[in-house]
Amino acid sequence: LPQHLPVQEEYMPPVRLRVLDTRGFGYRPQVGQACVRDLGRYCCQPHGEGQPHGSGNPLPGPGGQGNWATEATRATHATSPPHPAPHQAVEEDEEEEEEEEDEDEDDWWNKFYAAMGDKAKSQRRTNRDRLKIYHCELEALPEFGGLQDFCQTFPLYQPGGHPAAGDDPVGEFKGLFCVYPLPEDPGVPPPPRRFQELPPSQPQKCLVRVYIVRAFDLSPRDRNGLCDPYVRVSLGTKTLGQRDQYVPNTLEPVFGRLFEVTGTIPLEKDLRVSLLDYDLLPPDQEIGTTTIDLENRLLSRFRAHCGLPTLYCTWLPPSQALEHFARGRGLPAPEFSAEGTAVTFGDNTFLLSHFESGPPTYQHPGAPRERLALHVLHACHLVPEHLETRTLYNSTQPGLEQGKVQMWVDIFPANLGPPGPPVDITPRKPQRYELRCVVWNTRDVDLRDINLLGQHMSDIYVTGWLDGLEEQRQRTDIHYRSLQGDGAFNWRFVFSFQYLAMEQLCVLPQKEHFWSLDETVLKVPPKLILQVWDNDKFSADDFLGALELELTKLPQPARDPQTCTLTPQGTPQWPWLWWGAQVPPRLSLFRQRRVRGWWPCTVQEGDKWRLSVSGYVDGGGQGRWGTDPMSLSHTPPQGKLELSLELLTAKEAEERPAGKGREDPNMYPTLPAPLRPEWSFLWLQTPLRVLRHGLWQRYRRRLSLGLALLLLLAFLFTFIYAAPGYLAMKMVNPLEGLRPAGGGKP
Repeated sequence: LPQHLPVQEEYMPPVRLRVLDTRGFGYRPQVGQACVRDLGRYCCQPHGEGQPHGSGNPLPGPGGQGNWATEATRATHATSPPHPAPHQAVEEDEEEEEEEEDEDEDDWWNKFYAAMGDKAKSQRRTNRDRLKIYHCELEALPEFGGLQDFCQTFPLYQPGGHPAAGDDPVGEFKGLFCVYPLPEDPGVPPPPRRFQELPPSQPQKCLVRVYIVRAFDLSPRDRNGLCDPYVRVSLGTKTLGQRDQYVPNTLEPVFGRLFEVTGTIPLEKDLRVSLLDYDLLPPDQEIGTTTIDLENRLLSRFRAHCGLPTLYCTWLPPSQALEHFARGRGLPAPEFSAEGTAVTFGDNTFLLSHFESGPPTYQHPGAPRERLALHVLHACHLVPEHLETRTLYNSTQPGLEQGKVQMWVDIFPANLGPPGPPVDITPRKPQRYELRCVVWNTRDVDLRDINLLGQHMSDIYVTGWLDGLEEQRQRTDIHYRSLQGDGAFNWRFVFSFQYLAMEQLCVLPQKEHFWSLDETVLKVPPKLILQVWDNDKFSADDFLGALELELTKLPQPARDPQTCTLTPQGTPQWPWLWWGAQVPPRLSLFRQRRVRGWWPCTVQEGDKWRLSVSGYVDGGGQGRWGTDPMSLSHTPPQGKLELSLELLTAKEAEERPAGKGREDPNMYPTLPAPLRPEWSFLWLQTPLRVLRHGLWQRYRRRLSLGLALLLLLAFLFTFIYAAPGYLAMKMVNPLEGLRPAGGGKP
């Protein structure tokens, strides 16, 4: 449209847009209007001779869109000499670090947590397949021009007067302006017109995949300060999302949901993603909503409809994507060499050696042609494989943030063929494991009791549970009258738990209160806690020592109780020898699956922990040691537990059943009754055995001599007591008078 405009941009009149509704009898009422000011930002230079149509850049920004191939060359040569490569640092990392885990076990969440910088939840040893996380909306990033490089959105307001600040628009107008000068000489032919290479104007049927990863900083909706959010996605008249798929009692839910919906763009262009709070009695409260313009993403030349992956794993071959990109920019189709190691794009030639210093070491790298096309597309600064963070707003509280949701959207036009399989972002599900801990023996634990004979002793038993699962607490039987701190048990503990292997955490679903409707999921490290106690009948039991073993970082056990100390095996004995010494590595029970040995017990005194030592006697609040307690690591090791730990999956535990303690089925391994000393018994049940083992075995010589003297004294007393009467009877002889008179014969 030729117009005479002032040379100075500030004097250019605004452009008024009016939308009319054509009705019968020539009636055309106005339904909306917009006023476009500041036409200076739409000014550009006309196409030069030989410059392809549609390559102009009507929007301000670094570089023109017609020079994308030149920018790709500049980006390639500006990376690092002599062979610049955007992924050179990644390949160097691959050469320095060898992956220990199989790539087939890698999931999408590893990539996500690696991009978040959470190394505890990401087990990846390479940064090869990267994920870009944007902390705002994709259209808010300045490098992508608001995704309005093809067409801009102008809000339409009610006709009549100027719109106020708080007025809501009645519609939108999408278009683009380009103002460029014409030659003053009428004999000079006008320059080529703009907007010659346009996409088809017919509506396109597309498949839209919406990936909802997680949300955070949500506004609470329940009385407990939390909410039960679930996702609802709507496009046009289609709505997806179910009420029963909510995440209970959280303000930072992890959804991992995929929604697939078909729509016709631009007839159905506004994608609404809403988060609602589940209530027992509907209606549910809306937490917040975000709206995404799918038309801008589909028409943007930044290829925002589907992010470019780092590796060749895309639904559309990169060579075809590069051809579509060139066609949209008005450039000739790229020409590849026969080997696929070189491509001519625009006026430049790119080599695969510019991007890769050597052959790829990862699995399924793809053909050289596809890898080169993918490298060129990345050098053109297109939208990469990403995750955007969108802000949620509520219509009842306009302008106030209600939280954020991390997600991304893929749009697949039907004319490009069927898309590939979707990305699996299902949240990690824990696996059930069974831990079997056999307590074999104890050595040199504290002796806290004193029996009637003045001997130090303890009635030892061991309790155990997993951290967070106190309801599974188990205990052994009691080893009575341990005189040296030794105990024999042969007792099996069996613990069942759910474990996330990727995050190395135990999952503990539990209700906070008995009236709670849903369970709250907690995640804690897998830790086995064992405690040694002294059993008392008429008072509280005495605590003798504790042992905490984290199953993913088990210290190396000792082979015998003599070498069992608090310091790890192999650590230098003196502090000045620690320089340059290597600490023995810890082992993971989830990899080794079975381990047996001796571990030291500890007991807390004040703010310090010490080894549970049987030579330590508490008398009047003072400690008495056989050696210096400050040099405890150099003393003979005391206070130990002999354990065997075995970890089984749910299937293995079903195939190899084992009972608790020594109950049936007593297998894997079979636990015999412990061999305990004869004096190991409860004195209330057998008091005579107490006298036998407490007095006779210790004082049998004295008791024998005393018993002999007692018998001798009893005999002497009996003799002295009976001798006078016996002598008197002999002297008086009272039986003589009882004889008949005339005792002679007749």
